[in-house]
Amino acid sequence: MAYLLDTNTLIQAKNEYYAFDLCPGFWDWLDLAFERGHVYSIEPVLKELRDGDDALTDWANARPEGFFLPVDAAASARIADVVRWVQAADFKDAAKRDFLAKADPILIACAWAHGHVLATHEVHIPGEKKKVKIPTVCMQLGVESVRTFDMLRRQSASFTLPLGSELL
Repeated sequence: MAYLLDTNTLIQAKNEYYAFDLCPGFWDWLDLAFERGHVYSIEPVLKELRDGDDALTDWANARPEGFFLPVDAAASARIADVVRWVQAADFKDAAKRDFLAKADPILIACAWAHGHVLATHEVHIPGEKKKVKIPTVCMQLGVESVRTFDMLRRQSASFTLPLGSELL
């Protein structure tokens, strides 16, 4: 089983708890997990990261080919299903427009088409109408989504100091 990373998993990691200078082990783990076929994202997420023009953009641009998967025919065929569900759901029109303008529907379609688990920081909120959230759509379409920390636990990720490390 492979995980597809939402844009926010990378942005929040960079901005907060796994900043490049604070926890380089997280970023090394992503590379290792990719090499083992466990973690990917998609090209539309790369496009969103490039809009940031910062250290995360540099990191994303340096990933090996295949880390950001292209949107293939199988995923493309599912995008219309995702859009159709969102359009028919009881969300505010502005929320629908915002959701559909991002990589989110494509990310869900890719996970759905290939049986991947979608990793995101978003959380389903029952009755939410002002924002379309990835886990809400995934739940309705039968696509598994998890929080980033759940993905890390399932993959037995651990970011520890080597034995004998000296702390300042």
